[in-house]
Amino acid sequence: MPEALRQLFAAIQQRFNSLQKNQQIAVMIGIATAVALIVGAVLWTSSTPYKILFSNLSDKDGGAITQALQQMNVQYKLESGGVISVPAEQVYDIRLRLASQGLPKGGTVGFELMDNQKLGVSQFSEQVNYQRSVEGELAKSIESLASVEAARVHLAIPRTTVFLREQQKPSASVILTLHAGRVLDGGQIAGIVHLVSSSVPDLPVKNVTVVDQNGNLLSSSIDANNPGGLDPRQLNYLRNVEHGYVKRIEAILEPIAGKDNVKAEVTALLDFAETEQTSESYRPNSPPEKQAIRSQQSQESINGEDKNAAGVPGAFSNQPPGNATAPITQPPGQRAGATATGTTPASSHKEVTTNYEVDKTVQHTKQPVGTIKRLSAAVVVNYKPVVDKDGKSSFKAYTPQELAQINNLVKEAMGYNQPRGDTLNVVNAPFAGATEPSGTVDKLLANASANWQQIFKNVLIALVILYLLFGVIRPAIRYMTAPPEPEKMPEEELSAGQRAEMEAGDATRMQEEEAAQALASYADNLQAAKDLAKNDPRMVAGVVKAWISKEDE
Repeated sequence: MPEALRQLFAAIQQRFNSLQKNQQIAVMIGIATAVALIVGAVLWTSSTPYKILFSNLSDKDGGAITQALQQMNVQYKLESGGVISVPAEQVYDIRLRLASQGLPKGGTVGFELMDNQKLGVSQFSEQVNYQRSVEGELAKSIESLASVEAARVHLAIPRTTVFLREQQKPSASVILTLHAGRVLDGGQIAGIVHLVSSSVPDLPVKNVTVVDQNGNLLSSSIDANNPGGLDPRQLNYLRNVEHGYVKRIEAILEPIAGKDNVKAEVTALLDFAETEQTSESYRPNSPPEKQAIRSQQSQESINGEDKNAAGVPGAFSNQPPGNATAPITQPPGQRAGATATGTTPASSHKEVTTNYEVDKTVQHTKQPVGTIKRLSAAVVVNYKPVVDKDGKSSFKAYTPQELAQINNLVKEAMGYNQPRGDTLNVVNAPFAGATEPSGTVDKLLANASANWQQIFKNVLIALVILYLLFGVIRPAIRYMTAPPEPEKMPEEELSAGQRAEMEAGDATRMQEEEAAQALASYADNLQAAKDLAKNDPRMVAGVVKAWISKEDE
C-alpha cells in the first residue's frame, strides 16, 4: 500500500475515533445509506430485462414448460394470463430448445393427427382427421394475431361428386375470442376471411363467416367499410401509389426550396377491373408467289365421261378394256376412221381445284390490374428566404420563370400525361409561421421524444450519484480528515500565566501571519519587476536612470 494512502487511512481512523458515539453512529449510517443507494442504482441499471417467451398457455403446457426451464437452469417469471417471461437475451435460444422437445403442444391439434395413422383406417376416418387437422392449423394461424386470444374454425366440406350440377361449394365459420379492450378493423377481418378462403380448395370468400365471443357478426363489416368494392389490398396499393408520387415530388423540389418548404398531395384514379380480350383478324390475300397451297383436287374426263373408274366395284369393272378391233370392210357411206358402232372421236376435259391458306391472327390479351387512369397533383411551395445587405433574412415569392421550372420538374417527376387527363396545380404561397430548424436540432428533439423515459432514468441516476458524492461522501471525508482542534478550557479555569501564554501565542501567530503576507507580497513584487524587465527593458532602464539621477542630486 502506498505511504500516502496509508497516511490517509490513519488520519480517517484517528478522526473517526475522536468523534463521539452518536456522531460515529451517524457517520456509519450515512456511509451505509450512500453505499446502498449506489449499489441499488447500479443494480437497477444493470438488471436483466425479461421478455415474454409464450403467452396464452394452458395449464398443461405451462407446467411442462416451467419444468423444462427448471431442468435447463433458466430463470423465469410467471404472470397472469398464461404468460412466461425469461431473460431477453435467451428468449430465442430457449424457444428453439423447447421446440425440439415439442413444447408447447397447444390445446389445438393440427396435422399431428396425421402422424400416427393406424393400419386399416377407413376412408371416412381419414377424411374426418384431415378436416380436423385443417381446422386446427387455421385456428393456430388466427391465434397468432396480436388481438386474438383464442379461435375456433369449423369447415363444412361437401362430398365430391361427378355430376357438375350437384356440386356444392364448401363453407367455413370462425369464432374469435379477443383480448380485453381489443377490436378488429375491416382490414384485419378481411385478412382472416381471405386466410381461411385460401386454405380450403374452392372456398369462396362470401362463404366465410366470422363471429366474435359476443356473437357479433364481423364479416359483414368488410363490405360496409369499402362501399366502392375495393378490398384492403387494393386500398393499400392505392395509398402506396399516391405516397410514392408525393415522395417523388418532394424529393425533386427539396434541394431547391429547402426541407419542409414543399407540401404535395396526389390523388390517383386506378382501374382494378380484370379484362381479358380475344380477337381474330384476317389479312388480305398474299401475292401469288407467296401463297401456300392448303389442298388441291383435279378431275379429268374423256368424251364427257369421267376417266376414273366408275360403276360397282369388282373385278370386271376394275379391269382395263380389251384391244379395239375394226371391221375389214366398211359399209358404204361411212367415213374412214369411224367405228362400227358409230362413236365419235374421243375428247378430254380436265378440272383442277386448288385451295390456298388464308392469313389469320388470333390474339389473347389480358389487361393489367391497377393501371393508372388519371393523376391529380397539388403542390404548395413556400416563399424562398432572401438575405439583404444588412444581413436580415426575409421571404420572397418565386419569379414566373422559376415557377415554370418547378412546374416542369413536377411534371417530369410524376409522369404527367395530358391525353390521359392528368392535372397539376403548383402554388407559391408563404407558410404560416414556417421556420426552418436545423437538421441537428430536429434529430436531437426526435431522439429525445422517442427515448425520454431512458433519458429521464439516466439523468435521475446521475443526480443521485452526484448528490451522494458531493453532498454526503465528500463532506464526510473532509470532516474526518481535518486535524482535530485543540480542546479549549473555560476561561474561568485558566490561570493568569496560561492566559498570558495564550495571548502571547495569539500575538506571535498574528505576527507570523503578517510576516508571511509581507513575504508573499515582496515575492509577488519581485516577480512582477522581473517580468517587466523581460518584457519592456526600455521602461526599466528609464526607471533606473531616474533613480540614479535622484541619488546624484
